[in-house]
Amino acid sequence: MRLQKLLVLAIGLMTVFALVAAACGNDDDDGGAATPSPSGQQDDGDDEPDQPAPAGAVSGSVTISGSSTVEPISVRVAELFEDVQPDVAVTVDGPGTGDGFKLFCEGETDISDASRPIKDSEAEDCAQNGVEWVELRVGIDGIAVMTGEGNPVECVTFNDIYGLVGPESTGFGSWADAGSLGLETSSLPDAALDVYGPGEESGTFDSFIEIVLEDIADERGQAATTRPDYNANADDNVIIQGIQSSDTSFGWVGFAFSANATGVKLLDVDGGDGCVGANAGTIASGEYPVSRSLYIYVNRAKAEASPAVTAYVDFYMSDEGLGTAVADVGYVNLTDDAMGATRASWAGR
Repeated sequence: MRLQKLLVLAIGLMTVFALVAAACGNDDDDGGAATPSPSGQQDDGDDEPDQPAPAGAVSGSVTISGSSTVEPISVRVAELFEDVQPDVAVTVDGPGTGDGFKLFCEGETDISDASRPIKDSEAEDCAQNGVEWVELRVGIDGIAVMTGEGNPVECVTFNDIYGLVGPESTGFGSWADAGSLGLETSSLPDAALDVYGPGEESGTFDSFIEIVLEDIADERGQAATTRPDYNANADDNVIIQGIQSSDTSFGWVGFAFSANATGVKLLDVDGGDGCVGANAGTIASGEYPVSRSLYIYVNRAKAEASPAVTAYVDFYMSDEGLGTAVADVGYVNLTDDAMGATRASWAGR
């Protein structure tokens, strides 16, 4: 009987010791998920700043809509981002800048691609719906205006271009016909006019209309579009081949596709301040008139609530994003100072 009591006492002491040891172990390791910090990352209990999430550490979704011109950049960023964060699903749609802002200001998207700054009316819609945003300039769009090597024309004005390919030039078969619309135009040759350019499915088509044709069309009470009777193609290389086929052709493509093209002549363009040639420098500086800044707008609240959105925009701001993706899809990178300003805007949100 005495031995039995000793055994019971020993077992009891061992149980108490095990419970105490387990309690002490929980002081060092809580054995569960860490408490999320306000930034959405886990709080590891020390005062060291949070480190960027390692590859595969973030999951969730990012929804982007807006400019068809900016869409290829955001898609390329998403492709590169997938290598780092494969568990984040990024969807990008390009119905147009205006349609994108409508969705964005209704809170339906996380990010809005834009080929122009947000309008006052759109900003008011966002404010009414409690949507606060961060504007981030991400690149520059340049469009090369070209002709065949044998054309004596060196420079064209916006009025010239409208007269050649605008909505009122349907049926025009000569460069000289551009002067028949009553616009102040250059002295253009009486030479065959063969027009090649992107079709309506292209972001370059939209950009070209918005930059060159829209204001003139509005003033004349016309639809902001091109003439329908030209050689349209979605492939920039096919467009260039068409321009090469005629000494007096006229066409336009993204600058990146024209930079190394042979058998064509890049025309200078006068947007009201004199003739300027297209090159990376004049496009980056904004001197070349057929160019404009490209933006993304990020919903502040959605970025704060979603580690996936924050991680995606962080990546967009990196060298792989601003430094690589923009050039990969044929646009012009921001200057170093402009990149710094964009990154500062995101960091200071």
